[in-house]
Amino acid sequence: MGIIQVMDDQLSNMIAAGEVVERPASVVKELVENAIDAMAKRIEIHVEEGGLGSIRIVDDGHGMERSDCLLAFERHATSKIRTTRDLFQIRTLGFRGEALPSIASVARVELTSTDASGKVGTQIVVEGGKVQSVTDAAAVQGTQIVIRDLFFNTPARLKYMKSISTEIGHISDFVNRLALAYPGIAFTLTHNGKMILQTSGDGKLLHVMAAIYGVQVAKLLLPVSGETLDFRWSGYLAKTEVTRANRSYISTLVNGRYIRSYPLTNAIMRGYHTLLPVGRFPIVALQLEMDPTLVDVNVHPAKLEARFSKEQELCEAIETAVRTALRQGLRIVQPLQAERRGRGRGESLFQPQLELNPAGYTRPAVKMEKIDSAVFGQSRKLPTEAEVRERFLVKESGVTEQPSAELQVEAAHSGAETAAAAEPSVQAASAAADDAAFDAEASAAQGSASAGEAAEAAAAIPMLYPVGQVHGTYIVAQNETGMYLIDQHAAQERIYYEFFMEKLQEESASSQLLLFPHTVECTAAEEARLLKRLELLRSLGLEAEWFGSRTFIVRAHPSWFPQGSELEVIDELIQFVLEAGEQARIDIREMREKAAIMMSCKASIKANRFLTHAEMEALLERLRMTKSPFTCPHGRPIIIHFSTYELEKMFKRVM
Repeated sequence: MGIIQVMDDQLSNMIAAGEVVERPASVVKELVENAIDAMAKRIEIHVEEGGLGSIRIVDDGHGMERSDCLLAFERHATSKIRTTRDLFQIRTLGFRGEALPSIASVARVELTSTDASGKVGTQIVVEGGKVQSVTDAAAVQGTQIVIRDLFFNTPARLKYMKSISTEIGHISDFVNRLALAYPGIAFTLTHNGKMILQTSGDGKLLHVMAAIYGVQVAKLLLPVSGETLDFRWSGYLAKTEVTRANRSYISTLVNGRYIRSYPLTNAIMRGYHTLLPVGRFPIVALQLEMDPTLVDVNVHPAKLEARFSKEQELCEAIETAVRTALRQGLRIVQPLQAERRGRGRGESLFQPQLELNPAGYTRPAVKMEKIDSAVFGQSRKLPTEAEVRERFLVKESGVTEQPSAELQVEAAHSGAETAAAAEPSVQAASAAADDAAFDAEASAAQGSASAGEAAEAAAAIPMLYPVGQVHGTYIVAQNETGMYLIDQHAAQERIYYEFFMEKLQEESASSQLLLFPHTVECTAAEEARLLKRLELLRSLGLEAEWFGSRTFIVRAHPSWFPQGSELEVIDELIQFVLEAGEQARIDIREMREKAAIMMSCKASIKANRFLTHAEMEALLERLRMTKSPFTCPHGRPIIIHFSTYELEKMFKRVM
């Protein structure tokens, strides 16, 4: 007699439940997705004890008749897939037909549903996968499903459930994602009778984000949208003032389905580039629409992952869209009143945006010789003023950021001050990615105005007049709009970063021979790796060659390496190449950028360095001529502004 047997339905359903029903949040996800597929406009989720006590989901969708209610608990029974062709163009959230039978096999389920015919409804009770009763119910269109005693017959699964707070956190996260994907549906989520989330269902994504993240965060969101021949996207992303400690606040929604896509998330992060501090992540909700044939959502049992047919094209488009949106959203950081003291009734938590080019100021006659000697070192001959402007100045496009009507969220304070002044457009931080665009804009600026006029038009921050230093680290400056604090190290990092990026793009950069060649020793594995990548080192300006016995020597380096740190920079660049692993292809652009960031940090003014007044003037002048003077290459803010009004309010000059 053979030993292979066909499993009975109960056992196979319980095994399937192990894939589909991992925790209470999985139950909520599957059932709410069914409600969305049923065209519901109002969905209520009521949870007790983190979902282990009970889960009740009520919707006003089209409901089911009695025969469909019974078939819904059969395995692989679905109304969403008819033929094999449907698998290649999935337009619904649920399609496997495993959710209800899998849930019913490990819980006590009560389903009540009525279709649009107005006939009497149906109530079915299922326990452990077996139908206990089928009775009539009140004729209320829609469906109500109650899940009790989840995992009552699988004690091992129940034993390893996390705490109640952890489980409700997962449930809340799933509901938040679905609310972001479907702003036209009114969602309500309660836990033990306490309201956790409530959306209006008015179809506005910004209002959903205000309900999830708060009104003040919603005020700091930037709209992003665009389309190509194959893709269309829209959504909101947070300005650089709002960051979080992990990537979970980045929501990518593909055809109404939340997808965990590392390529898409990385594309968004590349769009932010050097605008975020290390280890910080933005709040983003991005809705993508595409032909269902271009995406495969049937690659994960919980349908949380997907494959895209034109993934590289999509990622490049998203990266460009994020960078473009951020260009118009950059501004000088302003301290929040709530971080220092309590906020009275009617006070605004955020100050209005600044007019960054105040009228009535003229540029002080700061000579570039001061900049060369004070900021870049006395022994270094740097470009002339005209050369610097040619490299670093980009003519303003004149695009202004208009306040969106959607930002007037209902919960905003009645006495809040509106952002009356429009911000000038700011070039994003990525010099390497935008070389072609930068060259075109620079040429246009030179053809339309003189160098001095281009400098005035290109300045992204107002004219600042230094008045002193704090602890030899922060420059104190002023103008008619108030007081400014400038991190001198971060400011010079930005200056050097753009200077080094410009140099790294040059094909024929001048090199400097070392009097004594620099020797680099490595392991056998590192030796094999470096032998394949000597050409990469040459592209970074290093003349390196194999010397035998796991040793390499560097005979020359670019003449513009930071003075006094040449050998350290050489070692860091070689380490970058070694850390690239066994990749067949290394991104030269990324490697050059890492080198520029590292060199700018090592060459910049350190803390506790006291500057003369002329040195501070020179530093601020060079900062004004950078393309993105708001953050250093590591994403930290460079300038913080205290408005005159805020200063007067702190000293009680105004009440």
